[in-house]
Amino acid sequence: MATVKGAAQLSTDELLQAVSRLSPAEFEQFAARLRALEAQRKAPSLPRAEAELLLQINQGVAPEVQERYDALIAKRRAESLTPDEHDELLRLTDQMENLEARRLEHLAELARLRQTSLPALMKTLGIRTPAYG
Repeated sequence: MATVKGAAQLSTDELLQAVSRLSPAEFEQFAARLRALEAQRKAPSLPRAEAELLLQINQGVAPEVQERYDALIAKRRAESLTPDEHDELLRLTDQMENLEARRLEHLAELARLRQTSLPALMKTLGIRTPAYG
Protein backbone atom coordinates (compact mmCIF):
# COMPACT_ATOMS: atom_id res chain seq x y z
CA MET A 1 0.00 0.00 0.00
CA ALA A 2 1.40 3.38 -1.02
CA THR A 3 1.65 6.30 1.38
CA VAL A 4 1.76 10.02 0.73
CA LYS A 5 4.78 11.65 2.35
CA GLY A 6 4.82 15.24 3.57
CA ALA A 7 3.57 16.98 6.68
CA ALA A 8 1.43 13.92 7.34
CA GLN A 9 1.72 10.43 5.95
CA LEU A 10 -1.49 8.96 4.59
CA SER A 11 -2.00 5.62 2.95
CA THR A 12 -3.91 5.67 -0.31
CA ASP A 13 -6.86 4.13 1.57
CA GLU A 14 -6.75 6.92 4.17
CA LEU A 15 -6.51 9.51 1.42
CA LEU A 16 -9.53 8.02 -0.34
CA GLN A 17 -11.46 7.99 2.94
CA ALA A 18 -10.64 11.66 3.46
CA VAL A 19 -11.74 12.48 -0.09
CA SER A 20 -14.98 10.54 0.39
CA ARG A 21 -15.91 12.91 3.23
CA LEU A 22 -15.79 16.02 0.99
CA SER A 23 -19.02 17.78 0.11
CA PRO A 24 -20.18 17.22 -3.49
CA ALA A 25 -18.88 20.65 -4.54
CA GLU A 26 -15.53 20.13 -2.78
CA PHE A 27 -15.26 16.69 -4.37
CA GLU A 28 -15.84 18.11 -7.85
CA GLN A 29 -13.22 20.80 -7.23
CA PHE A 30 -10.79 18.18 -5.90
CA ALA A 31 -11.42 15.95 -8.92
CA ALA A 32 -10.84 18.87 -11.30
CA ARG A 33 -7.59 19.74 -9.53
CA LEU A 34 -6.55 16.08 -9.64
CA ARG A 35 -7.19 15.96 -13.40
CA ALA A 36 -5.20 19.20 -13.77
CA LEU A 37 -2.33 17.66 -11.79
CA GLU A 38 -2.44 14.61 -14.01
CA ALA A 39 -2.35 16.86 -17.07
CA GLN A 40 0.65 18.74 -15.66
CA ARG A 41 2.51 15.49 -15.03
CA LYS A 42 1.85 14.38 -18.58
CA ALA A 43 2.48 17.85 -20.01
CA PRO A 44 6.22 17.37 -20.64
CA SER A 45 5.35 14.55 -23.03
CA LEU A 46 2.43 16.39 -24.59
CA PRO A 47 2.59 19.07 -27.23
CA ARG A 48 2.14 22.50 -25.67
CA ALA A 49 -1.25 23.09 -27.32
CA GLU A 50 -2.62 19.84 -25.88
CA ALA A 51 -1.27 20.58 -22.41
CA GLU A 52 -2.86 24.05 -22.44
CA LEU A 53 -6.18 22.63 -23.61
CA LEU A 54 -6.12 20.01 -20.85
CA LEU A 55 -5.54 22.70 -18.25
CA GLN A 56 -8.47 24.73 -19.61
CA ILE A 57 -10.70 21.64 -19.79
CA ASN A 58 -10.03 20.87 -16.14
CA GLN A 59 -10.84 24.31 -14.79
CA GLY A 60 -13.94 24.08 -12.66
CA VAL A 61 -16.30 26.40 -10.92
CA ALA A 62 -15.37 27.61 -7.43
CA PRO A 63 -16.64 25.27 -4.69
CA GLU A 64 -18.74 28.00 -3.07
CA VAL A 65 -20.46 28.73 -6.39
CA GLN A 66 -21.15 25.01 -6.90
CA GLU A 67 -22.51 24.70 -3.36
CA ARG A 68 -24.83 27.68 -3.83
CA TYR A 69 -26.02 26.31 -7.17
CA ASP A 70 -26.70 22.92 -5.58
CA ALA A 71 -28.58 24.57 -2.69
CA LEU A 72 -30.75 26.55 -5.09
CA ILE A 73 -31.48 23.42 -7.14
CA ALA A 74 -32.57 21.67 -3.94
CA LYS A 75 -34.85 24.59 -3.06
CA ARG A 76 -36.31 24.55 -6.58
CA ARG A 77 -37.06 20.84 -6.26
CA ALA A 78 -38.71 21.53 -2.90
CA GLU A 79 -40.65 24.34 -4.60
CA SER A 80 -39.44 26.85 -2.01
CA LEU A 81 -37.46 29.31 -4.15
CA THR A 82 -38.09 33.00 -3.61
CA PRO A 83 -38.26 35.24 -6.71
CA ASP A 84 -34.76 36.60 -5.90
CA GLU A 85 -33.39 33.07 -5.52
CA HIS A 86 -35.01 32.11 -8.82
CA ASP A 87 -33.21 35.01 -10.53
CA GLU A 88 -29.96 33.96 -8.86
CA LEU A 89 -30.47 30.37 -10.01
CA LEU A 90 -31.02 31.56 -13.57
CA ARG A 91 -27.78 33.59 -13.44
CA LEU A 92 -25.82 30.67 -11.99
CA THR A 93 -27.30 28.29 -14.55
CA ASP A 94 -26.15 30.61 -17.34
CA GLN A 95 -22.69 30.75 -15.75
CA MET A 96 -22.50 26.94 -15.48
CA GLU A 97 -23.74 26.44 -19.03
CA ASN A 98 -21.19 28.95 -20.38
CA LEU A 99 -18.42 27.16 -18.50
CA GLU A 100 -19.51 23.81 -19.91
CA ALA A 101 -19.78 25.27 -23.43
CA ARG A 102 -16.20 26.57 -23.23
CA ARG A 103 -15.07 23.23 -21.82
CA LEU A 104 -16.77 21.43 -24.71
CA GLU A 105 -15.08 23.74 -27.22
CA HIS A 106 -11.70 22.91 -25.67
CA LEU A 107 -12.51 19.20 -25.71
CA ALA A 108 -13.52 19.37 -29.37
CA GLU A 109 -10.27 21.17 -30.21
CA LEU A 110 -8.25 18.55 -28.33
CA ALA A 111 -10.13 15.77 -30.16
CA ARG A 112 -9.31 17.48 -33.46
CA LEU A 113 -5.62 17.73 -32.52
CA ARG A 114 -5.56 14.07 -31.55
CA GLN A 115 -7.56 13.11 -34.64
CA THR A 116 -10.24 11.28 -32.69
CA SER A 117 -13.92 11.68 -31.97
CA LEU A 118 -15.16 13.71 -29.04
CA PRO A 119 -16.85 10.70 -27.35
CA ALA A 120 -13.67 8.63 -27.73
CA LEU A 121 -11.55 11.44 -26.27
CA MET A 122 -13.91 11.89 -23.33
CA LYS A 123 -13.80 8.15 -22.63
CA THR A 124 -9.99 8.18 -22.78
CA LEU A 125 -9.83 11.10 -20.36
CA GLY A 126 -12.48 9.62 -18.06
CA ILE A 127 -14.78 12.59 -18.56
CA ARG A 128 -18.51 12.09 -18.07
CA THR A 129 -21.17 14.44 -19.26
CA PRO A 130 -22.36 16.68 -16.42
CA ALA A 131 -25.55 15.97 -14.55
CA TYR A 132 -27.83 18.98 -14.31
CA GLY A 133 -30.56 19.57 -11.75
